[in-house]
Amino acid sequence: MTLTVDIRKTLTARERRFELSVSFTGSCQRIVLFGPSGAGKTLTLKAVAGLLKPDAGAITLGGAPLFDAARGIDIPTRERAAAYLFQDYALFPHLNVRQNVGFALRRGWLNPRSRESSREVEYWLDAFDLTAVGSSYPAQLSGGQKQRVALARALVAEPRILLLDEPFAALDAGMRERMRRELSDLQTRLDIPMVLITHDEADVAVFGDQVVQLAGGSVQEVAHYEGFTARNLPRR
Repeated sequence: MTLTVDIRKTLTARERRFELSVSFTGSCQRIVLFGPSGAGKTLTLKAVAGLLKPDAGAITLGGAPLFDAARGIDIPTRERAAAYLFQDYALFPHLNVRQNVGFALRRGWLNPRSRESSREVEYWLDAFDLTAVGSSYPAQLSGGQKQRVALARALVAEPRILLLDEPFAALDAGMRERMRRELSDLQTRLDIPMVLITHDEADVAVFGDQVVQLAGGSVQEVAHYEGFTARNLPRR
């Protein structure tokens, strides 16, 4: 599925001004937005998800407009069918695992009941080996379990695209390697397009079918990973 992003956004905070001007077309199932902190990666991802409204430009997914400033189109976040996985996972601390996953199926802000479930929720709990902790709360989970809950919540609503904001940053080295493998296998099995943002070379190596390198709010390079050599990758 082709994702086209061509947007501009000016952000000001006190005396700081940031100009986001990003334009690229992604035609692979795995797209990585790569660059240092402050490059504009998260702002771009939020614009695709509908969490940030650009000042100008357009965003299309599979040829359908998600945003078009000139035509006055701005599809609401929920209707974009774009699942967003936040860096800190954004789990609801007062809801158990089953409720957190089921929340994605709810309209409005009513929480699922603590023992309420559905076929879809149980499917993803089983798929991510979370059934045994279905009644547990986020504070009782490991980092890897929290990420799997967040992924299950993102996928239960059957999104058209998966958006991941630094999904491995909060994990230790061993868990990062494991979760990279698990996410790679899952994405291959589901055949769902994904956009992942990172500043880690290892993430680029695994998921960079197409790499969009950003710096200072603009695109520096767009390439397939094979043509995106190590010397192009800034070290941390």
